[in-house]
Amino acid sequence: MPHDIRILTEAELRAAVGLDLSTVDVVERAFAALAGGEVVMPPVLSMDLPAANGEVDVKTAYIPGFDGFAIKVSPGFFDNPKLGLPSLNGLMILFSATTGLVQALFLDNGYLTDIRTAAAGAVAARHLAPSRVQTAGVIGTGVQARLQMQAAHLVRPFERLLVWGRDGAKAQTCAEDLAALMGIEVLPVSDPAHLVAQSQLVVTTTPARTPVLRAEWLHPGLHITAMGSDQHGKNEIDPKALAAADLYVADRVSQTEIMGELRSAHEAGLWQGGIPAELGQVITGDAPGRRSDDDITIADLTGTGAQDTAIASHVFQMLQDSPSGTVISA
Repeated sequence: MPHDIRILTEAELRAAVGLDLSTVDVVERAFAALAGGEVVMPPVLSMDLPAANGEVDVKTAYIPGFDGFAIKVSPGFFDNPKLGLPSLNGLMILFSATTGLVQALFLDNGYLTDIRTAAAGAVAARHLAPSRVQTAGVIGTGVQARLQMQAAHLVRPFERLLVWGRDGAKAQTCAEDLAALMGIEVLPVSDPAHLVAQSQLVVTTTPARTPVLRAEWLHPGLHITAMGSDQHGKNEIDPKALAAADLYVADRVSQTEIMGELRSAHEAGLWQGGIPAELGQVITGDAPGRRSDDDITIADLTGTGAQDTAIASHVFQMLQDSPSGTVISA
């Protein structure tokens, strides 16, 4: 028997959903659900394609209480800009959690992934950053650098933002963009050590394979969210930093052991902390979070299928009574 499927393009999705506190709350709900142990979330299907300078990730999760579940396909082909094409694209398919029928197809080119990733950074900042953040810093100059700092500002409003990137011109442009978007002082800096020293909240948003943040830069009252290591071989944070921090929190331990910062610490023989807490456990109170504003905390975000199901379900509910998109019968 035919049923309706809603199809939305990136432009339609951008018009319908943005980065706000409601989106942060939805993603936080997904993290809390992970702590309950009833989420069905298989390992990430990940393909590294060195011959094409590309990678493809497939993520999914079933969350009890959500009406649907998403399957997200996320390719990244990093020579595409030479062809005048974007590096990242992809789509999400939302299925009914009751019948398994396709409910929606989101041709978002990675937009929903960008939004949910930034929202996850805000969740980490909400639960792990010091209660007062005067200066924040971002290492990286791409789309996530911009979104992560806008998201963090929603939950920990800061007065000043510092930006560092390997390319000084891109750091300058990123700083100018964020100043215009956020209406605060945003400065590019030439030294990442200076950025960390001045900041209470730092987000790393790079595809680095060697650390961009050193352990000797840690200081009391610092929170770091690392979100760039989403493939085996990537590494943004000096492995010694994980051992030196007062608290290290994973989004999903099984993922961070394979593709996150914890993998690097294990391989270097520097992690002696046993099984770390997950962000969802901190949210639900099943694991301790920051004990004082002097603690040094690190959140390792590799991106979970639960976040994809959360954002796709959120968008579908928002658009139930909307004329947006194209509805087909299949």
